[in-house]
Amino acid sequence: MARDRTPAELVGATPEQPSFEITFDGRPITTLPGRSVAAALWSAGVLAWRTTRGDGRPRGAFCGIGHCYECLATVNGRPNRRACLVPARPGDTVTTQEGHGHAELAV
Repeated sequence: MARDRTPAELVGATPEQPSFEITFDGRPITTLPGRSVAAALWSAGVLAWRTTRGDGRPRGAFCGIGHCYECLATVNGRPNRRACLVPARPGDTVTTQEGHGHAELAV
């Protein structure tokens, strides 16, 4: 059945470079070169990596093209990174972003 195959298998793609790991909230995630942080998280079954400022509702990728800002994440200690636009790199540390990402500023 087609849904049992990965997108790479469906198109016959064979990555030239080996997979690598990033971490999400301390959990190791294996991903492939060329994926965005959002795609890496999605492929690992992670659908939300931000909570809203007002009521803490979960958010993840929505538009996937950097227009909506729903996919904000903290990547390597930097808050407010659009996960759908940031390329995943070996060793990246991604953490759930709570609210506006600047809690230490108390704004």
